[in-house]
Amino acid sequence: MEKIISPDGTSIAYSRTGEGPPLVLVHGTTASHTRWAPILPALEAQFTVYALDRRGRGESGDSDSYALEREFEDIAALVNAIGEPTNLLGHSFGGLCALEAALRTDNLHKLVLYEPAISFAGASPYPEGMIDRLQTLSDAGNPEGVLIIFFREVVKVPPHEFEPYRALPAWQARLASAHTLPRELRAEEQYQFEAARFQELAVPTLFLLGGDSPSFVRESTETVAAALPRSQIVVMPGQQHIAMDIAPDLFLHELLRFLTGP
Repeated sequence: MEKIISPDGTSIAYSRTGEGPPLVLVHGTTASHTRWAPILPALEAQFTVYALDRRGRGESGDSDSYALEREFEDIAALVNAIGEPTNLLGHSFGGLCALEAALRTDNLHKLVLYEPAISFAGASPYPEGMIDRLQTLSDAGNPEGVLIIFFREVVKVPPHEFEPYRALPAWQARLASAHTLPRELRAEEQYQFEAARFQELAVPTLFLLGGDSPSFVRESTETVAAALPRSQIVVMPGQQHIAMDIAPDLFLHELLRFLTGP
């Protein structure tokens, strides 16, 4: 793993593999750079892939206090350090971070956001008391319980998808970072999306959306996409929030079509 230093002095680790135009991968909550393993070989064949560990997990450092804005700065720091026009892919909470990072760099070529974790109108997407439940489990040293509740009750991964997902090697990395989940969910609840800030973001942007994802995810994606002047939405039929794991060929088809196209 290589490292850069974010503006607040935190060390951010990333793996660099493959050959071709640069592509930065930003994972979602609970994950690490290992979550991209199912699709990494296909990406490495066409891109120099920079898969980072967001702060607080893997080989990245952390700060004494958490602020969502530092996550945005971490990603922008890596994109800026690459030194040539860079593609950026963010998933879920990583999609929110990638979107905001896009306002903090002039070094982007294309931007891909897979169901960025953004809520609207003060309405939390999480059941009342959910974050406190997760915090209690985390404080009790039960990361497995944290993840099971999150994926079953919040992400609503169907049982037939959850068990294979739980068997992936990346699950161990998720267990190690489960303690960061409550703070990130609270930060997501407090984040305020302001459409006017993105009206001049001229980077071509692809929004990926699962055809079977909950309605609030679809509505959020459509609202954010409408604020960006050069955006498009692609719906992946039969998918929800983890198509790169459940339907990697479909995910890669849409991703590569956009990144390698005009």
